[in-house]
Amino acid sequence: MSGIPDPMRVFDRPLHRKRRDRAAATVHRVAPVLEAAAELLLDRLDDTTHRFSRALDLGGRGVVVPRLRARGIPFVVSMDLSAGMAARAGGLPLAGDEEWLPFAPESFDLVVASLSLHWVNDLPGALVQIRRALRPDGLLLASLPGLGTLHSLREALAGAETELRGGLSPRVSPFPDLRDLAGLLQRAGFAMPVADAETLNLSYRSPMALFADLRAAGEGNAVLARDGRIPPRALLPLAASRLPELDGAIPVELRLLTMTGWAPHESQSRPARPGSATHRLADALGVEERSAGEKAGTQH
Repeated sequence: MSGIPDPMRVFDRPLHRKRRDRAAATVHRVAPVLEAAAELLLDRLDDTTHRFSRALDLGGRGVVVPRLRARGIPFVVSMDLSAGMAARAGGLPLAGDEEWLPFAPESFDLVVASLSLHWVNDLPGALVQIRRALRPDGLLLASLPGLGTLHSLREALAGAETELRGGLSPRVSPFPDLRDLAGLLQRAGFAMPVADAETLNLSYRSPMALFADLRAAGEGNAVLARDGRIPPRALLPLAASRLPELDGAIPVELRLLTMTGWAPHESQSRPARPGSATHRLADALGVEERSAGEKAGTQH
């Protein structure tokens, strides 16, 4: 029924595509931040002896592919919502939507999504499609900004807008909570799902430098519930005045949530069947076995 908002649609994907199209010419300005995030994610490849040959880079913005090739991965497809961003990513370029992956099942043995899936409306559905695109025993590595990222900026903008307009609208993207991610991987059919968090501590010489970096990366506000009116001219300067400073700089915390999951394969370890143990735990621990409810020291 038209006119009823879809609760699954949080982001304006066409607007986000336009933002990434424009950012294709400026994203090099934030390469150090993107590179640091990619290194933290791809370090996990060094913890496995698995050798990968066909990789999909989702939204890597030019920093993922060189690191994959340096690890000996010969074939990489770089897919991005923006054709311009895909063209500069370094792999075989493909403009496509993470919500509708255009790949046959078992096309890749590695999928890397470094700071790209946080603009997806249906993250569980996207994870299911990624799992289908992976060969058995293929690996997903993904990182997203997590809850707490840009918290000071969110509060500063909310306070400034409330003061200027008597109300507020979303101006910073909502971010996921770490507690939800491992469950999402499991629901999508991944084996051995792991979710963890790391923090990149950044520092900006001025609030305007932070705003400029967000625009350069294509991370402008694309929340559907945003206020479509032109913001008051005083909004950014007033918000900037509310940002905390440390030693003359603006501290910014980028909380990276990392998801690791494997496409199921018969060679992977599985939990033992209940009752299948061949040795008693009491023997292994060198203690006396007692029945449930029996108190220590009871004589028989």
